[in-house]
Amino acid sequence: MWGMFNSVVYVSISSYLSLVTTVLIFLKLSTSLHIVSHLEHGRNDGKVACKEASPPESYISLNRISLLQLPDLLPTQNGEELTERFLHEVVSILLSYIKKTYDGKTKVLDFHHPHQLLEGLEGFSVELSDQPEPLEQILVDCRDTLKYGVKTGHPRYFNQLSSGLDIVGLAGEWLTATANTNMFTYEIAPVFIVMEEIILRKMQEIIGWGESEADGIFSPGGSISNLYSVLVARYKRYPEIKTKGMAAIPDIILFVSEHSHYSVKKAAAVLGIGMDNVIVVKCDERGKMIPSELEENIIQVKKQGKVPFYVSATAGTTVYGAFDPLVHIADICEKYNLWMHVDAAWGGGLLLSRRHSHKLSGIERANSVTWNPHKLMGVPLQCSAFLVREKGLLQACNQLCAGYLFQPDKQYDTAYDTGDKAIQCGRHVDVFKLWLMWRAKGTRGFETLINRFLELAEYLYKELKTRKNYELVFDAEPELTNVCFWYIPPSLQKIPKGPEREKRLHQVAPKIKARMIEEGTTMVSYQPHGNHVNFFRMVFSNPATKKSDVDFLLEEIERLGKDL
Repeated sequence: MWGMFNSVVYVSISSYLSLVTTVLIFLKLSTSLHIVSHLEHGRNDGKVACKEASPPESYISLNRISLLQLPDLLPTQNGEELTERFLHEVVSILLSYIKKTYDGKTKVLDFHHPHQLLEGLEGFSVELSDQPEPLEQILVDCRDTLKYGVKTGHPRYFNQLSSGLDIVGLAGEWLTATANTNMFTYEIAPVFIVMEEIILRKMQEIIGWGESEADGIFSPGGSISNLYSVLVARYKRYPEIKTKGMAAIPDIILFVSEHSHYSVKKAAAVLGIGMDNVIVVKCDERGKMIPSELEENIIQVKKQGKVPFYVSATAGTTVYGAFDPLVHIADICEKYNLWMHVDAAWGGGLLLSRRHSHKLSGIERANSVTWNPHKLMGVPLQCSAFLVREKGLLQACNQLCAGYLFQPDKQYDTAYDTGDKAIQCGRHVDVFKLWLMWRAKGTRGFETLINRFLELAEYLYKELKTRKNYELVFDAEPELTNVCFWYIPPSLQKIPKGPEREKRLHQVAPKIKARMIEEGTTMVSYQPHGNHVNFFRMVFSNPATKKSDVDFLLEEIERLGKDL
């Protein structure tokens, strides 16, 4: 009776008059009727359009959803056409947002404070009601949710390690949501389970492990992947921990660098090891763990009668983008029989670049690795892989053999029931969007993308060195895409370095960032680190970003901060 693809419904007047039995449906729709002057294959000089030769030559457009509600959609009987119409409207909203996201002239965000969102904005309310809202309001809510959010795919969004919007990845996420299945058994997610095995095998091969000996799983983010590494390492050393708990084992010690991600300490807290049993190892000025300091700490712990058992090295630190010396750390771990984990959540993507993969030399000697494709590889959030070199260890550590899920007498190979490898029961399908992007780009496509990010970082580094209003936090070419710097406003340039200057400089980045957010023109993060006062940290992981966007950022910082 009506077509849905362009969200415009055409009905010939003669046909409409003959369909008396549908009057109640049209009354319920309460839609506006508009004469449409476009033919299917062109215009009719302003005359009424028609698809049929029968008179009268007119079509009525039902161009809005008015009082429709959720019960009118599938699985309601005869709800197919209304469902199609509603989803086309949703897609139209998403396409409009995507176009604005890639338009560098639009704002990155339209900022409002939390209390403003809670109180309601221009008819947009986040409050929940007891009675259902019409679908027309639901569509308005979709538009407003995107309107007041942050365009993380905008070419001038540099705020986090995860940025950009890959269209193929987005399509993968849509399909994943449509399938709406769970990753715990092959019987309900056969294709996704096999895809996960293929992707994990590919990542293990790239790391340098034999495909038959390794294992892994996709987890809800790098923090959980790092938690898996501590969990599995502890089980490998003390399998009795699974049944008897921490009281059955000695005091165990973890080692991380000063620049490591906080998630390892959090894992120690969650797993009952305790943050006091995480030793922080000194780094050099570039942010790399110092191997001699690690070994000295291990020796000291052993003298105290405690058991050193785990080292987390970082391949791409969050702030500086530094790579720990993995080969030297691997030597020490082998010498003292310690589990070596490499947190490559941020820098793992460099393994795909023949130009830059040498920076992770030694990762093949690790016992486990965290690698987040949702960062440098640009996969939509979230997508994190935990990879472990020893096959079967994940299963042994986490298996509980729930009878209602993991029946041993199924008609297929139950080794593909991966749920008992996870600490979760329900597990989201995170692999399909990565698989689809890998199909679309190929390994060489990822390599090109990642090399370009490094080129942008080098461009920014060189630009900063030529501008008198900027200072680098450390004067060394970027190893990853992180570039750290201060903006020095004119008022501070004549003040000699010292406590007073540092105190005032500490306030510069937060004030510029506040103005930046209020105006919505761009976003970049800042932080203090160690003895350094607040500085800007620029990262590149957005395929839409160009050199002109880098130039814009520097000019915008100067514009917003010159009067400070």
